[in-house]
Order: sequence, then structure tokens, then C-alpha cells
Amino acid sequence: MAMHSLHHQLESGAEHGAEGRNGISLEGIDLTYSQGSSSLEVLKGIDLRLQPDEFVCVLGPSGCGKSSLLHIIAGYLPPTGGTVRISGKAHTEPDAQVGVVFQHANLFPWLTIAGNIEFGLKMAKLPRTERRKRAATYLELVGLAQAGALLPHQLSGGMKQRAAIARTLATDPSIVLMDEPFSALDALTRESMQLHLRSIWLKTRKCVFFITHDVDEALLLGRRILIMQPGPGRIVQDFVNPLFQETEEVSFNRIRSEREFIELRSFLISQIAQAHA
Repeated sequence: MAMHSLHHQLESGAEHGAEGRNGISLEGIDLTYSQGSSSLEVLKGIDLRLQPDEFVCVLGPSGCGKSSLLHIIAGYLPPTGGTVRISGKAHTEPDAQVGVVFQHANLFPWLTIAGNIEFGLKMAKLPRTERRKRAATYLELVGLAQAGALLPHQLSGGMKQRAAIARTLATDPSIVLMDEPFSALDALTRESMQLHLRSIWLKTRKCVFFITHDVDEALLLGRRILIMQPGPGRIVQDFVNPLFQETEEVSFNRIRSEREFIELRSFLISQIAQAHA
């Protein structure tokens, strides 16, 4: 497939995510850090629409503002300009609508896995019976039904991340932000976690905003892919991933062997590389 025909295949993700008021919208997001007489423009003019059931992967080189954008959506960092809206309402500070999963699970070491999942629910003052019911539901969802009574140090790295995902989903957020959640895992565990996350998303249909440096990971997981470049940080590509499949059963090895995967991978790498040109 010639590269010009590949461009034709890449349906605009911006158009795909533009309808409805029930999702997440970013309008004119700017971020500038000022120190004395100097300033650093980190993000400029970010406009983005995310639908409630999208799985969006964000690619880009270090320093392009991916994590800063995630922190703005989370409400951890106020933008210099622009507005974040969830279901049409301004979102300016952390709350239960936005769940975040980081690179490290950050589980409380003195609580059991079930206790970790229940923690946010306890803060929300849910009754104990409801907390336990939800914890059991999400432990089963992430494949840890038998691990609820264990402490974090008794789990592998991948299991800890599954527990962190369960903890985040248990509060029923509108959007789940994931900042390179599998980058600290070995290759086999990482692929296992990718398959787990894909299965979880198919069951829950939560909006997922997933930051990664790994082009293969974006192509295997993302229904929609964004590419950011720095100087200042901005979105330069936004398209629906033509490789994405809705089916539960999927072979990553088969997808990797397809000519379209190889060409898309090359295209994405070339787009990211332009930032260093």
C-alpha cells in the first residue's frame, strides 16, 4: 500500500469524537510556565473531543506535553488558557468523574487488595456492604477474584497494576486516564496486561485516555490514535485506528504480521521523528 493511500484510510478521529455533549471536551487548552522574565510554552491551542466509550492512545516524543495534558484533564494542573468540560460542565479540580492509573500501582502496602479497591469508596461514604460488593465485582473483572485478601507485596507487578485498574474503575469514573501504566513491566507481562486491559475495556466501555511511548502498543490497543509534537505541545495527527477490532478474541501476533500494521507503524514513527528533525 502506497503511503498516499494510507493517508486516505486514516479517518479523522476529531470528526469521530465531535458529536454529543456526554463526553469530554478540551477547548483552546494552553499551558505556559513562567519564571521571572522567561516563560516556557508547554501546550498551545489543544482542541479535543472524547466520546464516552472511546479508547484513545496518545503518542509523542518526551517533552511534547502528553503528561501535562493528562494532568490538566485530571484536574491536577490548571491550564493557562482554555476549558475542560465533562458532560458539558467545566472540570477544574480532581473528582470521582476522572480516574487515573499511573506507571506504578501506588497501592497502600498496609491494606489488602480488596481494602485498596474499597478505599475510594469508603472516602465517598458508601456503605460497607456496597463497598465489598463492588470490590468483589472489580476483582473478578481484572482476574484477581482470589487475591482480595492478599497484601500488595504478595502480588507480581502485573497483578498490582490490575489491582490499580480495579481500584480506579470501582469509583465508576466517566474517563480513565492512564500514563504509561505498563512501561515498568517486562515484555511478556506487558503484553499480558495489554490483553487484560483490552478485555476490560470491551466489558466496561469506559472512555480511556492512554499515554504511551510505544507505537506497537498504540496500534494494538487504541481505537483512536493521537500524535503530539513539542514546541509548543500540540496534536498533529488524530485518526481512527483501522486495525482496531471489537472482538474479544484477538491475536496480537497476527496483527503484527499484517502489512497494514507494518506500514502504519512506519507512518507513526515518521510522524514522531519529525519532532526531532
